[in-house]
Amino acid sequence: MQIIRDFQFVEPENRGASVAIGNFDGVHLGHRSVIEMARNVAPDAPLGVLTFEPHPREFFAPDAPPFRLMRGNARAHRLEKLGVQKLYELPFNAGLAGLTPKEFAQNVICNGLGLSHVVVGADFCFGKARSGTAADLVKFGREMDFGVTIAPLKERSENVVSSTAIREALSDGRPRDAAAMLGHWHRIEGEVIGGEQRGRELGFPTANMSIEGLHPPRFGVYAVLVDVLGGPHQGSYRGAASVGTRPMFKGEIPNIETYLFDFSGDLYGATLSVALVEYLRPEMTFDGLDNLIARMNDDCAQAQDILAAL
Repeated sequence: MQIIRDFQFVEPENRGASVAIGNFDGVHLGHRSVIEMARNVAPDAPLGVLTFEPHPREFFAPDAPPFRLMRGNARAHRLEKLGVQKLYELPFNAGLAGLTPKEFAQNVICNGLGLSHVVVGADFCFGKARSGTAADLVKFGREMDFGVTIAPLKERSENVVSSTAIREALSDGRPRDAAAMLGHWHRIEGEVIGGEQRGRELGFPTANMSIEGLHPPRFGVYAVLVDVLGGPHQGSYRGAASVGTRPMFKGEIPNIETYLFDFSGDLYGATLSVALVEYLRPEMTFDGLDNLIARMNDDCAQAQDILAAL
């Protein structure tokens, strides 16, 4: 998959794509439906996705609580798995935000990227102050000679699949419900960073990752599936993870600490993708380290039973 980040300087081989447009946070079933339409409506054209980095909400409200389900790199990995060939990941800045809907259609879609067809959701808004609608895009497509398809909103069990509903499920500690809307496990992806080595001292060495900028799932312990995405330990593993602030040790900054079953090795600097499978319990404090270790053994045994049944 090629990633193109400048719509003003696009090589000829990166033009003419059939593209799904949106933020694609989580790449959920609704997003996949839009991407599949872009594939089917122009099967001879390269399949593309047009999205933005940072997410427009982050640009307009940088101090708002974190809401993203995935970072840009994780989104790119997920889109590549779906067969996307061209990822147009445009920097969202004041210049792009200030384009009127017609200017966006003319300067970005038509002249800039030279797209042959675009697919958007029925609730798609674009241009300055989100003033353009999907119907406006259809009109511009006729004027500027690119095709437009409007995809209906994806529903599941009479509820619209949305990033908002997925965030709510994760906040409630319902990762399986989130996965049903995503079409895949919700994953936290990032680089393993140095920690305080407490897990190693307790007999449970963990791989620590930041969740900064991401919507935090319900704090507590989870059964997880883990992919190590590169390096000497590349592969898939099972484990248990703690998401939160470690109240036993008076932590403050939320993170995710993952213990891999039957694993021995150094993961510092490696990129992990940790899939939340089932919520086991909330964060707790314990009367002494022996009680903490006993509970961690119970957590791991419960997680192993859950993961073995998948």
